[in-house]
Amino acid sequence: MSAKLGTSGARQRRLTSYLNRLAEAAGHADRAVPLKLYCTGLLLPGERKSVEPMAARLAPENVRRMHQSLHHVVAEAAWSDEALLGCARDYALSAMTKAGPVAVWIVDDTGLPKKGTHSVGVARQYCGQTGKQDNCQVAVSLSVATWTASLPIAYRLYLPELWANDSQLRRQAKIPNNIAFQTKLEIALGQIRQAIADGIPQATVLADPAYGNDTGFRQAVAKLELSYVLGIQSTTTVWPPGTQPLPAPEYSGRGRPASRVRRDAEHAPMSAKQMALTLQAKAWKTVTWREGTRHPLRSRFAAVRVRAAHRDHKLTQPREPEWLLIEWPRGEPEPRKYWMSNLPEKTRLRELIALAKQRWIIERDYEELKQELGLGHFEGRGWRGFHHHATLCIAAYGFLVAERSRFPPSASGYPGLPVPKLPSNFQPRGSRPSGTP
Repeated sequence: MSAKLGTSGARQRRLTSYLNRLAEAAGHADRAVPLKLYCTGLLLPGERKSVEPMAARLAPENVRRMHQSLHHVVAEAAWSDEALLGCARDYALSAMTKAGPVAVWIVDDTGLPKKGTHSVGVARQYCGQTGKQDNCQVAVSLSVATWTASLPIAYRLYLPELWANDSQLRRQAKIPNNIAFQTKLEIALGQIRQAIADGIPQATVLADPAYGNDTGFRQAVAKLELSYVLGIQSTTTVWPPGTQPLPAPEYSGRGRPASRVRRDAEHAPMSAKQMALTLQAKAWKTVTWREGTRHPLRSRFAAVRVRAAHRDHKLTQPREPEWLLIEWPRGEPEPRKYWMSNLPEKTRLRELIALAKQRWIIERDYEELKQELGLGHFEGRGWRGFHHHATLCIAAYGFLVAERSRFPPSASGYPGLPVPKLPSNFQPRGSRPSGTP
């Protein structure tokens, strides 16, 4: 690879070409310039990536006019989030897959803490960023990943029932009429179905227990003919290896014949944790799954073939066997994590572990999207603005992902754009004047 390809000048030319593609995907020529400027503002250095500070960085001589232009393209212009995300996805994937194919699809949700109550979808709910119930917005995403890079390709706000069923709140936030209440699991399944329809290279689906613990979610993914490695809770019930529900009782000759499988006090499933505690010492293997920043990441694992038992007494046939993967680090009093997987019986333990642990890769995506690109900085309150801002953040990140895929491992991807000096009297709204204690 020539050094010339990695120079800042060449990178800026690639960025210009990429922004032109995004502008074309947005339609209407009058959106092109402000959309490209918005993405540029996201890529510039700066602590805050809301409209006003970006306007000040982009046009310090005329902040007001730039603010109006950026605000219009993000909060009001009716361009398609799906079209722009598709453009960013195709661009990034072409670079990502040069080093290897798509390995996994990752379902996740991310919380964006908020102080007020008027931003669309904000409610007191679990926020992953703070690790507790908090006032926040939550968005569900689907990411595609190789073994070395990943990118969100779908991003949708979870609208709590309070918002979905309140006509006044809907009107204030300009929520489209076709947006009804959906659970996070329903949103995720819709994103998966759309990815299949869009022809994205199919791969094993990963998710944490918030999704994987739901039997219906696992069954829906399997029905789409996708493999999965999904986190579950320790309380999830399974039939131990070699066991299954009892068959329906023989027909007595009276009434309707029984057709459902059954269980009784002597023949019942157990929790995943109980299953783990019954395993013999030889079932546990110490496996290193990747190199960490300081040392190799390793732990003890066991994998056994079980049948999911949740409400199977309502079925006429036992469920098919699948993998129960368990992590129990040495020295800890009980197992730490559990996964269910419908991968084939011949799948090796190392492959199961590698797939289960690949979900970590999106943590760095959201860390950078939030800390460097301002994913949670949008200050508007409407449905359209929330999604447009997120789409443009992901599109900007898509360029960085592509650059790093082309020039690993040391390339930052950032184009090194010049940053104009802020006006001396510029003071973002909501911030303290300099010198204020």
